[in-house]
Amino acid sequence: MSQTLIDISGLNKVFATKTGDVHALSDVNLTIGTGEFVSLLGPSGCGKTTLLKILAGLEDHTSGEASISGAPITKPRGDVGVVFQKPTLLPWRNIEDNVLLPIELHRKVTPKDRAAASALLTKVGLGEFSRKHPDELSGGMQQRAAICRALVHNPDVLLMDEPFGALDAMTRDALNVEVNRIWRDTAKTVVLITHSIPEAVFLSERVIVMGPRPGRIIDIIDIPFGKERTLDLLGSSEFARISSGIRKYFEVTV
Repeated sequence: MSQTLIDISGLNKVFATKTGDVHALSDVNLTIGTGEFVSLLGPSGCGKTTLLKILAGLEDHTSGEASISGAPITKPRGDVGVVFQKPTLLPWRNIEDNVLLPIELHRKVTPKDRAAASALLTKVGLGEFSRKHPDELSGGMQQRAAICRALVHNPDVLLMDEPFGALDAMTRDALNVEVNRIWRDTAKTVVLITHSIPEAVFLSERVIVMGPRPGRIIDIIDIPFGKERTLDLLGSSEFARISSGIRKYFEVTV
């Protein structure tokens, strides 16, 4: 694996509630290399989103360590971009201005920034929609804009919290191919949360399987398909074999 960029060691998270403590994460240990694509896969409530929020600096951890480039994560960082489950685009702003929002929150937007936003939108097939508003775009197009917004400040790390879960299967497949291309073109380090085993196998270099709460890593599966992925991969016997092996972790005996 390439040089370690994200280092998680002995990480625990406990939420205090009115009815008692909830142990969300238990002794999570993981290293992620520079430029690597990994997926966190596990049942609902296993702490995947909590772990992602800790990496994003949006949630504190109770004990253990989490760092990026050797620096402890204590708050949101400029070198991390986040794509949430919903696009959360501001309805009164056009698409280009939505993409530029992360920059605008920190400083004045420059012509160079607008050129970068325009280039990103063109790359994901939204160049002609830059002046449209979110309600004029489909769900898949809105999520592409959200990805551009997360990338516009050129972060080293892209965190994605199940961004395609609400989309139809064909749109989801198309966006998976798009994300693979963006990852190859930009060499970002990507951490994806998903409930979809095929999506995790299709996109990732490693799939991190998490068990039920308290969330913990129960297996790490290397995916041997190289960096470029096409939809033909979904029909291969090796893809089916790997997916089936992962699915066994989530089979429920009635």
